[in-house]
Amino acid sequence: MSKNRALVIVESPTKAKTIRKFLGEEYVVEASMGHIRDLPVNAQEIPSEYKKASWATLGINVDENFEPIYVISGDKQKKVSELQDLLKNCEALYLATDEDREGESIGWHLMEVLKPKVPTYRMVFHEITKSAIEKAIQNPRQLDMGLVQAQEARRVTDRLVGYVVSPLLWKKIAKNLSAGRVQSVAVKLLVQRERERIAFKKSNWWDLVAQFAIKGKQITAHLAQYAQKPIASSKDFDDQTGLLKNQKVHLFDEASAQTLQSHLQTAIDLKQVQVEITEIERKTIKRSPVAPFTTSTLQQESNRKLGWSTSQTMRVAQSLYENGYITYMRTDSVSLANEAIDGIRSAIAGEFGKDRLSEQARRYQTSSKGAQEAHEAIRPAGDQMKSADALGLKDQEKLLYTLIWQRALATQMKDAEISTTQVTIAVRFNGEDLLFKASGREIVQPGFLEVYQIEDDAENKLPSLSKTSDLDLIQSQAQGHETRPSARFNEATLVKELEKEGVGRPSTYASIIETIQKRGYVKLNQRQLIPTFTGIAVTQLLEKSFGKIVDSAFTASMENWLDEVATQGENAKKTYLSKFYKEELVAGVEDGKSIDPKEICSIQSPKITQFRLRVGKFGPFVEYQNEEGTTSTFSIPNDAVPDEVDDLYLKERLEKSIAGELPLGMESDAENARPIYLKNGKFGPYVQLGDQQDPNSKKASIPKNVSVEGLQVEQALYLLSLPRELGIHPQTQVPLYLKQGPYGPYISYLKLFISLTKDDDLFTIEFDRALELVDAKLAKSSVEGGMIDLGQSEFGEISIQSGRFGPYLKAGKINVSIPKAISPSEITLEKAVEMIKEKQAKEASGTTKTTKTATKTATKTTTKSTEAKAT
Repeated sequence: MSKNRALVIVESPTKAKTIRKFLGEEYVVEASMGHIRDLPVNAQEIPSEYKKASWATLGINVDENFEPIYVISGDKQKKVSELQDLLKNCEALYLATDEDREGESIGWHLMEVLKPKVPTYRMVFHEITKSAIEKAIQNPRQLDMGLVQAQEARRVTDRLVGYVVSPLLWKKIAKNLSAGRVQSVAVKLLVQRERERIAFKKSNWWDLVAQFAIKGKQITAHLAQYAQKPIASSKDFDDQTGLLKNQKVHLFDEASAQTLQSHLQTAIDLKQVQVEITEIERKTIKRSPVAPFTTSTLQQESNRKLGWSTSQTMRVAQSLYENGYITYMRTDSVSLANEAIDGIRSAIAGEFGKDRLSEQARRYQTSSKGAQEAHEAIRPAGDQMKSADALGLKDQEKLLYTLIWQRALATQMKDAEISTTQVTIAVRFNGEDLLFKASGREIVQPGFLEVYQIEDDAENKLPSLSKTSDLDLIQSQAQGHETRPSARFNEATLVKELEKEGVGRPSTYASIIETIQKRGYVKLNQRQLIPTFTGIAVTQLLEKSFGKIVDSAFTASMENWLDEVATQGENAKKTYLSKFYKEELVAGVEDGKSIDPKEICSIQSPKITQFRLRVGKFGPFVEYQNEEGTTSTFSIPNDAVPDEVDDLYLKERLEKSIAGELPLGMESDAENARPIYLKNGKFGPYVQLGDQQDPNSKKASIPKNVSVEGLQVEQALYLLSLPRELGIHPQTQVPLYLKQGPYGPYISYLKLFISLTKDDDLFTIEFDRALELVDAKLAKSSVEGGMIDLGQSEFGEISIQSGRFGPYLKAGKINVSIPKAISPSEITLEKAVEMIKEKQAKEASGTTKTTKTATKTATKTTTKSTEAKAT
């Protein structure tokens, strides 16, 4: 490689491939594959010099200005070496990571690790087009350390919340739970909504629907007034309680509505009804197009129109961006560059005609809470604004690009003109005066609606009417209604709520929703985000001990502060982190130590009076008094819908559980998922996956120390999954397995079988603990005469064995003593091969001949002596 080239580093191979097309051979474009270093993710990654520090597990030195400890993980070492080799042959380095805080941080980490000795530049662009890349390469800047500090403050804060709060959740609720600075607020929003639904009381109201006819056309109208009082409608009931809040309306029950309808229908049949149009109100309204997409609005609209999750939307948008089809997809800005506006207006003139253009170019300004104005809005890249078909896009990319293209074009089209009509119809019969109302809607001038529909409501044209129009009332019907609690959040409405509250940032919404589902705090059911009982218990604990951390307003203020670090500097960051750590986290943990786990894990509901619902170590279970008067338990699924769980539901589940008819649950949410049963057999209780007739059914015994009562689906699935690999031994690269035998659970490694101790939990044991048990056994084996298999090599299978003179390596007929200075547990397969080769080299040179002879003589003497004694 000639040394007149420049190295350009981006995050992904796709992005690198696209940029290569626009740069000449003098540039080498390579991907870093995201972050090349981060905080340690486990004990193995903590550098040895920090392992004994009290804060080591945090990866952040809370004693010294909250300095983070960054490490290059094992899977990134190779990539770092590749980049270092490439840089040796280049005369300049361009950091072309994304133009947000995280991109700036990735660039800084690259600088810190690569330590370039050549000129280094920061290259930024918001779209991957030829002109944008050429402009960026010609106008580089330096790294913005303010953005780097802001991102580091955010990363450190998130780590502190997760690593300080989570252990309290393990002690008070269950293992493997975790808290998150933003995720916990999102869960609380969902829990609050579910609480409202649990407390909600349904109410009923009735009205009348009438069909009128004019010149062969029909009009549907609803009763609006009776006895000089307006009729109750949904808006007259309280959203939270479901009770009537407006006492000035007339509330029909079913009997009175049916009576009125019967009297009216009789009058209709006898033609004793007078009908008169008393009022016609017409309005023409103008509707302007909404702003082009931000990250948040794109996620909301793709969910509403395409049914996509936030993560799916961002995945497809990332692909479109990296392939050069759209501008950067993580943005809270609605502004459009002048070139973009000109390109959009040209595209409209070409596609639809100049008469569809707005009189003046529209420009949008961001008004959302906490907006950074870091980028343009999301739009088609470049200034040509080609359609998806013109670009040759297909499948998901075509769907999302078309949505973005349509929204962008709509911004520069004429307003839509919509005509609305409301007709008031008086009906008189037998001394009764009723008022009915009918509404109509007609699009007079579609304007931007020609390319982009804001709402799904269709036109509802009314026939041409005047106050003198002759209407016939042909039939009526009583109609019942029921109040409904506030709708649960779906992904789109949760994103909208988070944005409104100023919680999180556009780039985090998808990961927030994905994370809270992975943790088991939320289930997605028919596009609704429903909190689980575990999610409710976690929220209850956080509310009690860490009230501010799950408070939307406090979290929003933190977001603002974390953004301001970019301008306030490092000292402000350290001061705030210290205050937050001591006053919110450490103090919260101290308060939490006195919490009663039973109390915090109890789920209160006005719908449950005969049972006690609690969240235990392995999920929700129910306590009840059995026939003997003692307390018994049975489990319920963690994803049971909280506001649907009442005494009746629990009674039915208890009866089925006692009868043995009820499976614990299903193996998954798939249509062909098999049931999981709890059964008793000859050798004790066990779980079974699939019915008895299922030829592929699987069984697993339940260990003696695991309670059968309250056994959860997750536990059953875990037992059925055994044996399972926990990880790879870092020295031998041999896997460690968790298995279950007739004497209980154990770790299997090579030919070693290590039983779990009484303090180890079969369901929560992790790789680090398993490795600790294995290494302890290996060390003990070298003393007690055990054998350790290291694996296959060019010398055949190599093992460590214990002999009369200490541990030694054995490979077929080859024996190699292990020096006392070397612990057998430190010897890897590679080290063993090296020791064998060293011995062979010495034997070939004759240096071990005397030793071998002496050893043989000693062996013979010992053998004769032993034989003499035996005689």
